[in-house]
Amino acid sequence: MFLRSPLSRSRRTLSIAILLASTQALAMNEAEEPQDKPIPQAENVQLDQPLTEEQKPAAPAETEKQTQDKSAPAGTEGDPLPQAENLQLDQPIEELEELPAAASEPQPAETAPADAQQTPADSKPRQTDAPAPEQAKPLRLLGAEVPPATATRLAWSPSQHFEGVYSSTAVLVVNGANPGPTLCLTAAVHGDELNGIETVRRVMYNLDANNLSGAVIGVPIVNLQGFHRGSRYLTDRRDLNRHFPGDPRGSSASRIAHSFFHEVISHCNAVVDLHTGSFYRTNLPQLRGDLSNPKIVKMTKGFGSTVVLHSEGAKGTLRRAAVEAGIPTVTLEAGAPMVLDELSVSHSVKGIRTLLNQLGMVTKFRLWGEPEPVYYNSTWQRATTGGIIFSDVKLGQFVRKGDLLGTVTNPITNVRTEIRSQHNGRILGMAMDQVVQPGFAAYHIGIQAPQEQISPPEEVTAEGEQAAQETAAPAAEAKPVESEAHADEAADGTAEMTESQSTDNDGRDED
Repeated sequence: MFLRSPLSRSRRTLSIAILLASTQALAMNEAEEPQDKPIPQAENVQLDQPLTEEQKPAAPAETEKQTQDKSAPAGTEGDPLPQAENLQLDQPIEELEELPAAASEPQPAETAPADAQQTPADSKPRQTDAPAPEQAKPLRLLGAEVPPATATRLAWSPSQHFEGVYSSTAVLVVNGANPGPTLCLTAAVHGDELNGIETVRRVMYNLDANNLSGAVIGVPIVNLQGFHRGSRYLTDRRDLNRHFPGDPRGSSASRIAHSFFHEVISHCNAVVDLHTGSFYRTNLPQLRGDLSNPKIVKMTKGFGSTVVLHSEGAKGTLRRAAVEAGIPTVTLEAGAPMVLDELSVSHSVKGIRTLLNQLGMVTKFRLWGEPEPVYYNSTWQRATTGGIIFSDVKLGQFVRKGDLLGTVTNPITNVRTEIRSQHNGRILGMAMDQVVQPGFAAYHIGIQAPQEQISPPEEVTAEGEQAAQETAAPAAEAKPVESEAHADEAADGTAEMTESQSTDNDGRDED
């Protein structure tokens, strides 16, 4: 017979006590729970069948309202739209959320004295020949109505997408207290172009809605997919700026382009599309536009001391699609991709502010240097061999035929090849020092145009809005014909962009 130690007996007693306590607690919990509580039964469904509209979960009322507002045409005057909140755009979003709600509540109208309301019987209303001043109108955009003298943030996202894949893109809107045209500023259509993002931010956050005539719409990042990845292209490896005005039944890029063009761009009277160089090239701040269009000539003259280059734009670019829809548009190129260049940004901001004054939208104006030359033609000087390129010229430098532009050195054989200018002109764009392949577009030389080749300028006003929308409407109905290259890409499911696809026929890394 074995004797248990006092320690073993204590452990056994403690275990029995814990077991009894657990049993009592479980019994109490079961007693507290109502036994007759109904439990919903799961519905028996066929998992291999798609959900019908009746089977889909009901969306909240607010979500349904936003969906209806977004699907409805924003330009219809009779449809009521929710008013956009008047925000202080120069404040961070966290601080905006802490502002008291009472600050935005409308104040009750003051009641005039009784004596002032009474009009003598013999008095007659004063008759004047002067027409009544034009009143600013609310801006209907993206399912919201932005009243005059209001600055706010709206959101755009492609209308056709998988739920949760696309994030909404911020759209900054400042609708002035006075009537005037609507100017749209777009940046980062290519996701790796950062200078335009900062330019739009500085311009939009320094506008005063109470002193603005017309409206300014700013989209800092159009290609949010590429921006998140630090890439020029969309996630399907397509160049968004080769698919405007888009196709609601086309590729992913065409659908995104169609959504943005018809939900944002079609509501504008003029557009400035901001870009940089591509593939480690940098550009002298310059405007590119179709100088045969008098309204575009007027826009280019409003940018102050900025180089102007004539170009109709490649097919599928936002600029060309907007012009074909009756909306005068220019491209502002400045700097290189993937870097922020303060000189390029400050030049772009100054140019846009000068344009706002030229369009009569702001009154504050400062004289800004002498006008820059207009270059009606341009050409690219290419590397004839592969290697490491070293430049001997700088952006904006004037060159003559035969001048040394740079050299390409083979790092293995140490053979050096010179690149010399074949024209008299000015360096508008150039490759940064890097490894290049034979045929790489290295130096963009602008050739000045005779004055008689440039169309006389015409005013850009809000009167063209209806005509622009009427022009854009047939374009939306017609399905654009894609090029054979795009058709082949769609057929095999691949669309990786190469340098030749992303440039114009002459090698210009435009738009």
